Amino acid sequence: MTGKQRARTLDRIDLDILRCLQENARISYVDLAARVGLSTTPCLERVRRLERTGVIRGYRALLDPKALRSNLMVFIEISLENQSPTAFDEFRQAVLQLPQIRECHLVSGQFDYILKCRIPEMSAYRQLLGDVVLRLPGVKESKSYVVMEEVKEDFSLHVPDPDELNEPDP
Repeated sequence: MTGKQRARTLDRIDLDILRCLQENARISYVDLAARVGLSTTPCLERVRRLERTGVIRGYRALLDPKALRSNLMVFIEISLENQSPTAFDEFRQAVLQLPQIRECHLVSGQFDYILKCRIPEMSAYRQLLGDVVLRLPGVKESKSYVVMEEVKEDFSLHVPDPDELNEPDP
């Protein structure tokens, strides 16, 4: 089942459940049911269906990066030597092994990937770049952006209204 197929089956109550859980995943089922206008059992069944179908992919605690000495955020543009499927696969597999790289996205444009890294300080970044990132398979060059101020970081997704889900794709 694709994301589009899954999204089209969501009704107003499902969307309300998603909004509530995204705001507070630790809400009790009794409170969640009351907020979305259901009794507890049907609400729990809907949450379980949303989990089973992959609409809800998991639950996590949001941690303070500074408390865990991950206060420096850096974005790195990566260009590969070639754009073959093998090169992309080798790079992707290597990145998956690196905990300092929090996100990795294949993008269009003048470079191939953008990485989001969290490390303790600038010296750790120099080491990460020189000893790890630039030695990843197929890396030709990189360009770095050190974040000076985090203006907005939001891990939630926009939960549309039911009528937005049924609009034709552009």
